[in-house]
Amino acid sequence: MPSSPHRALRALLALCTAAGLASVATPSAHASAGTGPTAVVTMGDSYISGEAGRWQGNSLTNSGSRNGTDRAWTGSGYDPSRVYGATAGGCHRSDTAEVKSAGALASSLVNLACSGATTKNVIRASRGGQAYKGEAPQADQLAAVAASHDVKLIALSIGGNDLGFADIITTCATDYIVWYSYCHDDQQAAVDARIDGVMADVGTSVDEIRAVMSASGYAASDYRIVLQSYPSPIPRAADNRYGESGWTRTNTGGCPFWNADSDWARDSLVPQLANRLKGVAAAKGVQFMDLRDALQGREVCAKASRQVTSTAPASGTTSEWARWIDSQSTQGLVQESMHPNAYGQQALGRCLALVHARPTGNHSCRNTAGSGPSAMYLTAG
Repeated sequence: MPSSPHRALRALLALCTAAGLASVATPSAHASAGTGPTAVVTMGDSYISGEAGRWQGNSLTNSGSRNGTDRAWTGSGYDPSRVYGATAGGCHRSDTAEVKSAGALASSLVNLACSGATTKNVIRASRGGQAYKGEAPQADQLAAVAASHDVKLIALSIGGNDLGFADIITTCATDYIVWYSYCHDDQQAAVDARIDGVMADVGTSVDEIRAVMSASGYAASDYRIVLQSYPSPIPRAADNRYGESGWTRTNTGGCPFWNADSDWARDSLVPQLANRLKGVAAAKGVQFMDLRDALQGREVCAKASRQVTSTAPASGTTSEWARWIDSQSTQGLVQESMHPNAYGQQALGRCLALVHARPTGNHSCRNTAGSGPSAMYLTAG
């Protein structure tokens, strides 16, 4: 990773930008509602679309396969479509996205989520929703899936972009790299001012899914909706293997945040959003999957994990499960930063599979220290 804080800042500013064009193909033949092949559908934003699925761990090596972390390496170059297919550079629906890593839950595993999406990109166009990256609103896409499949479960991850996650990350990293000041005070105020409206829009997104399914002939008992929260990609200060002074967090670890800001993000912001989303789930009568602790010990710079090197190969038991901030943009796109990587997505897929097997109640999903993504487990919550 680079030594220049200016190059690091330029790259961080790209966190708020997403580009690309993608489409979701749905079968042309339509069956009566609930009579086609079974389906599990995921909707929402980058944390469920598969953003950062290109990577399995983080490595300082910028060439070749990056010590085996870069799944887009062809042997002579890089082809992100090997991971993201036609959505490379856009919606970033990876082959390890949550629904794709969950196992054989249904005949069809349908990923409608798109990196960068907000609630307005979920809501139907007829209700004021907006197309995104060349695609119709996700609720309109769901209508086509519901008509041709027997949809059993819909998982939704939404609200983070409405709340301004990318802006928060950029601000906090910039305050560390350039201004030597904290971000949590002003950012908490911004979150508090915005969160009520965001939660109302999340609730509307759930209502839209219900409306689409009802219009497609489904009874409420024919399918389930699971609203999920977000895992923290950075550890608490006490769990960070790099000191906050010097440039190691920026140039080596890829986690340029002050201790106080790290603790705020991990123990205040992420729980606040999770608790509010849980409230929406309760109000709307849908299941809730709490992911706030899903990456505990597997975050970028966490002491319990390590970077990949030529002598420490990529591994789901030892590597980080989230994508670092690649401050020079020498490895892929900066929009992949601070998202669950291939290992993290496999873990979230296991969480989805576990919740799929639990048709009632709210659940928290956690990882087992020293074990791979398959060892995720649920607790009541």
